[in-house]
Amino acid sequence: MKELELTPAPAADRGGDPPRPRRTPRVHYGWIVVAVSLVVLIGSAGFRSTPSLMMDALHDEFGWSRATISSAVSVNLALYGLTAPFAAALMDRFGVRPVVVCALLTISTGAGLTMLMTHPWQLILCWGVLVGLGSGSMAGAFATTISGRWFEARQGLVTGVLTAAGAAGNLVFMPVLAALVERHGWRTAVVVVSLCATAVAVPVLLLMREHPSDVGQLPYGATSAPPPPATDGSAVARSLRVLRGALRVRAFWLLAGSFAICGATTVGLVGTHFIPAAHDHGMPVTTGASLLALIGVFDVVGTIASGWFTDRFEPVRLLVVYYALRGLSLACLPALFGESLRPPILAFVIFYGLDWVATVPPTVALCRRHFGPDAPIVFGWVLAAHQVGAAAVAGLAGLARDSFGDYDSTWYAAGALCAVAVGCCLALRRAGTGGVGAPV
Repeated sequence: MKELELTPAPAADRGGDPPRPRRTPRVHYGWIVVAVSLVVLIGSAGFRSTPSLMMDALHDEFGWSRATISSAVSVNLALYGLTAPFAAALMDRFGVRPVVVCALLTISTGAGLTMLMTHPWQLILCWGVLVGLGSGSMAGAFATTISGRWFEARQGLVTGVLTAAGAAGNLVFMPVLAALVERHGWRTAVVVVSLCATAVAVPVLLLMREHPSDVGQLPYGATSAPPPPATDGSAVARSLRVLRGALRVRAFWLLAGSFAICGATTVGLVGTHFIPAAHDHGMPVTTGASLLALIGVFDVVGTIASGWFTDRFEPVRLLVVYYALRGLSLACLPALFGESLRPPILAFVIFYGLDWVATVPPTVALCRRHFGPDAPIVFGWVLAAHQVGAAAVAGLAGLARDSFGDYDSTWYAAGALCAVAVGCCLALRRAGTGGVGAPV
């Protein structure tokens, strides 16, 4: 953080008074913005993960199949990703604060209206569309925008910290919401989500600032002011224009393909179906939720460490290691489930948790390397691929459970997908790592 500095103030007009020193803040305001962003992202992740806790309760009350319930999760995950690039452009045009506040109120509305639902389409509308749009506006493109605007140094670390907020959201909300669903019903849980989403908007309104220049500072570690973000034209047009350019770059396809597999093997499969899969083996829902939250604990550690590694090591090599280890752990998972907590399942939770979203900091770094100032929007499109992969597997895994009676085939398929992701990263390394990516 910035040390205390003394800068001379202008001399007074009346004769010869000595200049008085002016103090500059000891704490760079970028760290305060990061703290506010952490609160936002923690809440967003916790709100978005609630349907996996309600799956059995909704099945028991309404008789809806898991495939039907999973379809709402799929819509949520798809919109979570597809909203991100447009949200990044909206933040450049209108500001971070209004976009985030509107997103939080959209989540609050969607969660609150869920209490009144009686048909599956209402679940898809409320939790799939409204909560998906709201949480997608605070997706990875938000973290990329904050780290890019406020930090010249430590960008990888800040990206890792903000990404880890998603895991922290599971850690904070999952056990609490699971207990509420079990003891007081799912409607109580969605009321809590709705109220919390509204409450999180308060620190955003009070403390969030748009640019370092708003508080008279440069980005952390910078020696000159950066150019302002592009604000000409509509956000939609700019997002699509950046996408058209990215589609001509081979690196974009490789990053999007590997990140789609990342989404499929994390939020799509484990985030959505780990709890019901554990319950199939006799494990209580609250225990499964606690294990998923424990994954979040180690995810915080792994993602922050990954940000630190990204500032120091080649991002492509990191991605190869992450995807290879993830595939091995998922292929072993079916043999580890049981009715109670045992050392093997705890070992999986620790190992998998460290790897959960460790892929984000190196992926963001590669977007910056290949696409420069457009990196937040490009990463938004890469994140869209992540969420499309997540949405597809969330629905397919529910269908596989209804068809085969267990989730075993989905875990093995996920392990195989990780091998494909390793191949994408190796191809990205061969495509080159300096400058703008090679054309397709």
